[in-house]
Amino acid sequence: MLEPADRRYGPAPLPQPRGPLSAAVTAALRRPPHDLPAGLGADLDPADPLADEDLQLTLFLCYELHYRGWRGVDEDWEWQPTLLALRARAERPFEAALRRLAPPPPLPPTGVAAALAELVAADDGPALAATLQRRADLAQFREFVAHRSVYHLREADPHSWALPRLGGPAKAALVEIQTDEYGNGRLDRMHAELFRRTLDRLGLDTNYGAHIDAAPAVTLATNNLMSLFGLHRRLRGALLGHLAAFEMTSSVPNRRYGNGLRRLGLDEVATRFYDEHVEADAVHEQIAAHDLCGGLVRAEPALAGDVLFGAAAALAVDRLFAAHLLDSWAAGRSSLRAPTALTVSLPATTTAAAGPLAGVV
Repeated sequence: MLEPADRRYGPAPLPQPRGPLSAAVTAALRRPPHDLPAGLGADLDPADPLADEDLQLTLFLCYELHYRGWRGVDEDWEWQPTLLALRARAERPFEAALRRLAPPPPLPPTGVAAALAELVAADDGPALAATLQRRADLAQFREFVAHRSVYHLREADPHSWALPRLGGPAKAALVEIQTDEYGNGRLDRMHAELFRRTLDRLGLDTNYGAHIDAAPAVTLATNNLMSLFGLHRRLRGALLGHLAAFEMTSSVPNRRYGNGLRRLGLDEVATRFYDEHVEADAVHEQIAAHDLCGGLVRAEPALAGDVLFGAAAALAVDRLFAAHLLDSWAAGRSSLRAPTALTVSLPATTTAAAGPLAGVV
């Protein structure tokens, strides 16, 4: 059992189930490893896999066993055969929905880097970053940060699954990007640690996985997408395309997030995570498109379509995420699942310009 001071780094406690399948999985994980009932999940056929709370939590429960695990859960569950079989059954409708949502464009003669640039340029997703920069109140910004904490407290880990699956120029490019993400080996510069300080400045729980119960299906889907690509070698091209889309669409939004926090009266400790990404990702996007994805496709031309699928899926699922937040706020409701565990304590560095906390549930 971890000491309380170590819980900021995980593992997280098991989340509350959201349906019969996630209830069966959480109940099983509380016991020593054993075979799950035959056929569990065999009739899985959600109408909208990306928005299905039960399906997305089930996938997240299974995937997290390959990251930090779950507090109090036997580590041998990671490779329990019947749980892996259930995960595979849950992945099929998820991947099928992703391929319907984000069919890859044809590869132009100019190559994969140009195709990625065209994909990004054509993206017309909701203006979430502009809203957070100009109009969002403190309560809404805190919700956004709580959503993103599910990924940012383990930032870069999903894409690191590609490292042992690559060689040559693509591997060197990925190492260069990931080295920056992990702070060049310095704890205080790791992006996950910088984000933890943003959480703290906003009065939010900084423990790993603290906001999973508050995160709706679409938020879990943005994370499950990375895990699906990362844990399947056959999808390594999609994983690199996903990372390229991340890096190529990061610099401008992060500048807006930082400016939004400054507008709300937050200090440089709160904004450093976003400010760091403005400069770093402007460099990373070139490495990701030309050296990482370009290097992979030069070595394995058959993976070009997978690279573009991964990028298209990253952009499409993030559009769904942004639309969920903006639609919720426009309707005057929280974008998080109720009840949430957000605190309302804020440090003295936050000024009156931050506005009211009305709407934080």
